[in-house]
Amino acid sequence: MVDATHTVFNASDRSYYAVLKKEIHAIAIQAGFDEKRTAELDIIVAELTSNLHKYANGGELLVGCFDTPGEEYIELISLDHGPGMADLQRVMTDGYSSSNTMGHGLGSIKRLSDEFDIYSLKGWGTIVLSRVYKTRRSAKVRAKVDIQIKPLVIKKPGEVTSGDGCYYKITEGFVKLLVADGLGHGPEANLAVNEAVRSFKLCPYDSPVEVIRYLHADIRKTRGMVGTVAVYDMNAKVLKIAGVGNISTKLVGRVNSKNVLSYNGIIGHNIPNTMNDQRVEFADYQQMMFCSDGIKSRWDTLKYVGINRCDSAILATAIYKDFARQTDDMSVIIAKVS
Repeated sequence: MVDATHTVFNASDRSYYAVLKKEIHAIAIQAGFDEKRTAELDIIVAELTSNLHKYANGGELLVGCFDTPGEEYIELISLDHGPGMADLQRVMTDGYSSSNTMGHGLGSIKRLSDEFDIYSLKGWGTIVLSRVYKTRRSAKVRAKVDIQIKPLVIKKPGEVTSGDGCYYKITEGFVKLLVADGLGHGPEANLAVNEAVRSFKLCPYDSPVEVIRYLHADIRKTRGMVGTVAVYDMNAKVLKIAGVGNISTKLVGRVNSKNVLSYNGIIGHNIPNTMNDQRVEFADYQQMMFCSDGIKSRWDTLKYVGINRCDSAILATAIYKDFARQTDDMSVIIAKVS
């Protein structure tokens, strides 16, 4: 089932921490993590919440469990609206503390994590990323295609499922990505997205427009959705994109950026008779961003100084942090292909 990738835990009050730690511990046990790995996760959660309490007056923890074969891991993302840090290198040094503690917090999180990253801006806040794999590995095995797709999909508060979703597949010579937002929210919106993903898996076309038409015919019995399809030709190094509805799409390069406009309509109900793929040379852009509604059209990565050097999940979280209204489902997907 395509659903929310992350659960949001409120960490604004210290009284929540015991319940928060217990729930994340249960996620690890349910995912089949052994006792040692689960204990390490417990320590990471304790350190993250401690930092939120001491330095940022609270924040949020986003927790995702990913079970792609060979890539089973739990992702913890801490975010706050605190004062930020001007000298990350100094802060990461064991023994450094600004609050008369032992100063081992961030260093411990980094050592216990299989993958770790941190981003902070003075006056804006801090994001800390920790990934813990079910089986610790000394080095990641590189895939035949160097692709990094990091989704951040959040369900509307009070709902049990998310009406947003994403899915990608690698076929002979192509990487194909679908980002979708079912109309409304809850189970019916989730059903529309799941039916679209089922159809997407079977779709034989390499043209985004043709893929959308294929999905459109298959999900007519659902409430419908808006969505964007991107197809990357690995041989020609060409990216083709088409979208219907309000999925914000932006391409970012070292020098240039480009907004990709979608057609009006609802996939599954009414789409334009005439649509064309937008074709770009991917050499001009290293990154694709897809965001569901709730994101301002003016957002720009230039405001996040140095963030493109970070893990893609950090950028997705920064966009969520600045623009999430949490009145609906929300998705931010960052994709890099090289």
